Amino acid sequence: MIDLEFLERLIQAIDQSGLDSLEIERGGTRIRLSKTAPAAPVYVDSAPSGNPGSAAQEAAPAPVGGGGSGRAGGSQEGTAPGVGTEASNLLEVTSPMVGTFYRSPAPDAPPYVDKGKRVSQGDVVCIIEAMKLMNELESDVAGTIVEVCVENAQPVEYGQVLFRVDPA
Repeated sequence: MIDLEFLERLIQAIDQSGLDSLEIERGGTRIRLSKTAPAAPVYVDSAPSGNPGSAAQEAAPAPVGGGGSGRAGGSQEGTAPGVGTEASNLLEVTSPMVGTFYRSPAPDAPPYVDKGKRVSQGDVVCIIEAMKLMNELESDVAGTIVEVCVENAQPVEYGQVLFRVDPA
């Protein structure tokens, strides 16, 4: 078990650093601290092989510590987290974290989504690898993918547009 003083020191250290998140395992307990909340449900692949989707999925823990309103990725117009709007009525699915973008669950597998594919709310659209953890990103919107904005295996930043979706 991790003592409260140690946890408070970790929170202070991440608040004072340039880090956005930190994950540590000590004495059989795993703690994940993050300054920003995920914009969409994030699932962690616990497979040590690095092959996303090869093990049972479990929900990622909620962020602990300072910073923000708890709703990351929403635009100032008040749209849903991870979704922005443009004059053309397209919705944007954005990255909830810094990491590496993967379009498919394995190198030889087909992409989760392609341009022209219809997605429903909750459909997995990609994987973002962060700190050797494979995080499935689910769409918070329903519609048709009109643009894939990132190439496979490219690094992405927090809030970067990954897909544009036509809700019609």
